[in-house]
Amino acid sequence: MRISAKGRYALAAAVYMAACYESGEHITVISISERLGISKIYLEQVFALLKRGEIVNSIKGAQGGYHLARHPKEITAYDILSAVELSLFEKAEDTVKQHAPEINDAINCLVFDKADETLRDALKSVTLEMLAIDAEKRKSGPEIMYYI
Repeated sequence: MRISAKGRYALAAAVYMAACYESGEHITVISISERLGISKIYLEQVFALLKRGEIVNSIKGAQGGYHLARHPKEITAYDILSAVELSLFEKAEDTVKQHAPEINDAINCLVFDKADETLRDALKSVTLEMLAIDAEKRKSGPEIMYYI
């Protein structure tokens, strides 16, 4: 599967915001850009899509920025990717519908529809809270085992 940079950056930014969620502060695109090393201009495009998808809320002004619209345990990877990856969840185009509709239907039913369903279920099973917790665990590095 191939997720665009927009989708990957949206997930990364949302995980960062989930880690900061409890502070209640609004996070600026500039601070996310600096922390994650992503272009500010590109992130602004990503956040416009996240706002339209009701993943984040924004506040303008000196104390402004973005905040997750819901608790991180209520936002899934599917929610984020479906807000920014506009073509990822489109129905597959017909392959040989005019000349062999039975083959076309079999492929759609047993391959593409199943793949779409599996992907959707997998993405819906992962929340931002889960991602933030896992990222925090990985930040401290692997556990060191001492043997005597």
